[in-house]
Amino acid sequence: MARRGRTTSCWAVQMSAAYSYRADSAVPSFPDDRPIIIFDGHCVMCSAFARLVIRHDARGVFRLLPAQSPLGEALYRHYGLPSPHYETNILLEDGVAWFKSTGSIRMMRRLGFPWSMATVFLLTPKSLRDAIYGWIARNRLRWFGRREVCYLVEPGAEDRFLS
Repeated sequence: MARRGRTTSCWAVQMSAAYSYRADSAVPSFPDDRPIIIFDGHCVMCSAFARLVIRHDARGVFRLLPAQSPLGEALYRHYGLPSPHYETNILLEDGVAWFKSTGSIRMMRRLGFPWSMATVFLLTPKSLRDAIYGWIARNRLRWFGRREVCYLVEPGAEDRFLS
């Protein structure tokens, strides 16, 4: 299981074995046959990203899961991430959790062109990418706002969401 760093603003996640959440009794069973994006459903920017995924993921590769759902919160706890701050999206892909900039780049890569061009950022050192990611994550609510209610599933996209 992953462990949180000493401070909530500067936490670190250790890699866990693939599908480690399946052995965690605190994480409910869920379909994990497709990549899952766990996002802050109260964050306006994060909700806009969820809508972008729905619009541009024509093949239906991704499922989405608000972090504020019981399953989302259980997965954040499993990986030792601070809640309710949700300063990273989680990409669960083939049972492996990807965080911060690497997770986001992997998400964009699967959305196809032009979004897949984000893979060029893999040439940037991870420490720099994650520092920029963290700066945006810490300021996103101030810059873009907070929704009073969690992201609501758009009609016709119900099968794309876990809850």
